[in-house]
Amino acid sequence: MATMAGNANPSVLSEGASEEKGEHARLASFVGAMAIGDLVKSTLGPKGMDKILQSVQKGNDVTVTNDGATILKSIYVDNPAAKVLVDISKAQDDEVGDGTTSVVVFASELLRQAEQLVAQHVHPMTIIQGFREACEAAKKALEETARDAGNEEKFKEDLTNIAKTTLSSKILTHDKEHFAKLAVEAVLRLKGSGDLEMIQVIQKPGGNLKDSFLDEGFILDKRFGVGQPKRIENAKILIANTPMDTDKIKIYGARVRVDSMAKVAEIEQAEREKMKRKCEKIIGYGINCFINRQLIYNYPEQLFTEAGVAAIEHADFDGIERLALVTGGDICSTFDNPEDVQLGACDLIEEVMIGEDRLIRFSGVAKGEACTIVLRGASEHILGEAERSLHDALCVLTSTVKDSRVIYGGGCSEMIMSRAVEELAAKTPGKRSLAMEGFAKALRAIPGIICDNGGLDSSELVSQMRAAHAAGESNTGINILTGEVGDMQKCGVVECFRVKQQVLLSGTEAAEMIIRVDDIIKCTPRQREG
Repeated sequence: MATMAGNANPSVLSEGASEEKGEHARLASFVGAMAIGDLVKSTLGPKGMDKILQSVQKGNDVTVTNDGATILKSIYVDNPAAKVLVDISKAQDDEVGDGTTSVVVFASELLRQAEQLVAQHVHPMTIIQGFREACEAAKKALEETARDAGNEEKFKEDLTNIAKTTLSSKILTHDKEHFAKLAVEAVLRLKGSGDLEMIQVIQKPGGNLKDSFLDEGFILDKRFGVGQPKRIENAKILIANTPMDTDKIKIYGARVRVDSMAKVAEIEQAEREKMKRKCEKIIGYGINCFINRQLIYNYPEQLFTEAGVAAIEHADFDGIERLALVTGGDICSTFDNPEDVQLGACDLIEEVMIGEDRLIRFSGVAKGEACTIVLRGASEHILGEAERSLHDALCVLTSTVKDSRVIYGGGCSEMIMSRAVEELAAKTPGKRSLAMEGFAKALRAIPGIICDNGGLDSSELVSQMRAAHAAGESNTGINILTGEVGDMQKCGVVECFRVKQQVLLSGTEAAEMIIRVDDIIKCTPRQREG
């Protein structure tokens, strides 16, 4: 009986497992999540800094970026609450493409406020209830402040301004006019479908970023075979994923024993005959261009050249998937049923020079929306970051085409939402109002961080913005270039409504999830045998 009393709280976990309870668990969650927020905080806004990410794997690859999702995807995180923020950053990237840093910073600021409230003995469920009501009020204020473009000309102008705003916090900021134009042209070609697979981005080192251009049609980074036509009009294309090398015995460790060299020659001859029959089947489709995902050896290439068929080998999987999509063809592996195969078609296939490289351009493809953006730049690191920046802009523009509502940026929408939440807090009795005030402070922290990253006085500028919004100047935001508050409508700082709404909802949900935690259990590490 005495032993039972002495061990009143027996552990049910196996040896080696650990458990943190109550305040310790909550504090560990808050600290981990806030550390992730502090890590990416300095990359926020037009004057945000870049991070160098160095891989520890073979090759020690280096990535230079200020994209929140890329940074968080690349780092190994041990804290479970920090992993929640990494996941919402990925979700934001998949959903709307931009706002990946904002959502993490906003969630970590909410947790900073929650930590102070928990220290004042406000129950976590009360904080969550306050946050939920504040989020609804902020969402309603955001919807009221959003405006629709109206006519076609104004909509195109809004798209250009949104692209410029998105690119202004990236490496492309100095050439944002040029790249905003490229991105808007590419997205408007999609005619509202929003299928970014139609837009291919190719990186070609050399020249500078301003030399980048948009090409109508599809460009494949490959070359024609030797002695084959370099220009094909009214092309009929067969796209395949099939081995065009000599057939190897696919059983590991298998051997073929022969009693003379003549038998070896017979085996080789049989292989050649088999390959010849395969090539004849392919040529029998009545095509003038054959594109294969795998290698094409010399003998089949020679057969295609004799038949006047251009053969392109080793078009990587991404390449042939896109090609099949834009030319309207099927990807084949066997060639016994020609009637079941849809051939691809385009008006012209020709070889073009970009820098010092030869590439193949497909013009007049079945899907007229398809286009290729060719990025030029000094190094692979710059091109990699330029592609990530352009991808963000393209994602935001496709989101805007689906939902054409826009809002003003530069911290303007955050101030409108924070004011709506403060008004609600003033009318709400009880401790929930403290949580609402904390929510409003977290919203105001985002323009403050943008100012801090630009080396400006955040307290002064945020208080000026508050006063301007209270006086009814609801378009007021931070003009980071002049270091003053200004009218965002005149500055042309416009953001996509969907991006901001997603930041608000995802950030609040992630913060709620972490505030609920009161126990962290770590399993026993698996023991190595032997």
